[in-house]
Amino acid sequence: QVQVVESGGDLVQPGESLRLSCAASGVTFSSYGWYRQAPGKERELVASITSTGGSTNYADSVKGRFTISRDNAKNTVLLQMNSLKPEDTAVYYCKAVSWFLRRDYWGQGTQVTVSS
Repeated sequence: QVQVVESGGDLVQPGESLRLSCAASGVTFSSYGWYRQAPGKERELVASITSTGGSTNYADSVKGRFTISRDNAKNTVLLQMNSLKPEDTAVYYCKAVSWFLRRDYWGQGTQVTVSS
């Protein structure tokens, strides 16, 4: 059974940091992505990483503030978010991709709210 579970969302003040975690299991995944969706807006890619961690990609809006990483020992993908802004407020989703199965697997999302 494939499972993708996000955790770590919270209410924080502007300028603070937060770390999201995505635990994915069940099949061998090729890459992972963190996406977010704010109210009234489309879901957008925040950051992505290959399973080896050798390649990462970031949205321009988070470059220099967010870092995506892979913890192979724990089979998790982390999103370290620093210098958070109110516009980072959204539900953050983890997507795990299996190139072999040609399928994407999504988590249920975790809420991040940045507000003073």
